[in-house]
Amino acid sequence: MSIKIGFHTDAFNSSYWSFGQCLDWAHAHNIEYIECGTIDGVSWIHGLGYQPHVALWEDPLALRRKMDALGVRFSQIDAAFPLSRPEGATLGVEYVLNTVRWAHIAGCPSVDTTDDRYRPEGLTDREALDHMRRIYRIIVPVAERYGITINIEPHGYYTTKPDMMAEMLGFVDSPYLRMNMDTGNTFIAGEDPIAFLHRFRHRVSHVHIKDVSASLAASARGDLTGIAVSHCAIGEGVNAENIKRCLDILKAEGYDGVFSLECEGQGGPMLEQSLAWTKAALEASYAAS
Repeated sequence: MSIKIGFHTDAFNSSYWSFGQCLDWAHAHNIEYIECGTIDGVSWIHGLGYQPHVALWEDPLALRRKMDALGVRFSQIDAAFPLSRPEGATLGVEYVLNTVRWAHIAGCPSVDTTDDRYRPEGLTDREALDHMRRIYRIIVPVAERYGITINIEPHGYYTTKPDMMAEMLGFVDSPYLRMNMDTGNTFIAGEDPIAFLHRFRHRVSHVHIKDVSASLAASARGDLTGIAVSHCAIGEGVNAENIKRCLDILKAEGYDGVFSLECEGQGGPMLEQSLAWTKAALEASYAAS
């Protein structure tokens, strides 16, 4: 199969694991790809080993060698500061650019970006989109030099609206500006994940697989623009059939990338259940073709 499976270390946020523990878990479960967030500075909880992400002060080459020894690679690094906020032009730009440089040394091919869940106070939609256009026109040329793909993830007020996502993907004419599809965020925002993916299937370079519990869908669909992780095992929620259809679309498109599971891990068992379901769904999809 050309589609690979990985996971986002957000799965172990609630377990207070370190990134090193997540690497060991990936190695023990024969998972080749891993995704995590970056910390641009010092965080006490990370420094004490209770946060499953990486800090940009850590040596990326040393980490790369450690990962190589375990047979684990980055699929993407998450630098999802909400760029639609006014601070996107200052803090956000530097955060993403620092992550791009770090990712290049660490051997990571892509960096994830997004917007805020709310429309910026005091700005019209046109002003906010123009604000983000200026930001991506700074970020993408630097990413091109480093050979890093900048992905835009549907997660916020603008990115979960298909027409606005289309405009954002056109901010810069570059093969290095692409989309990170998210099955859970598009669904909880009230969109049809299948239609959303089909529209942008040619631009997808990374995928987040998230399910949505029936209770969360009933209480929050159309009100939220995104969720951090699935709070039910993938395959047990109301988004499971949509995920299967999305797998089929990407397989037909010849997608040669990673499905990164974003699921509450509960210390491992729920992520294991999600991993088993996703493997079975992929195998069934390929067997049917």
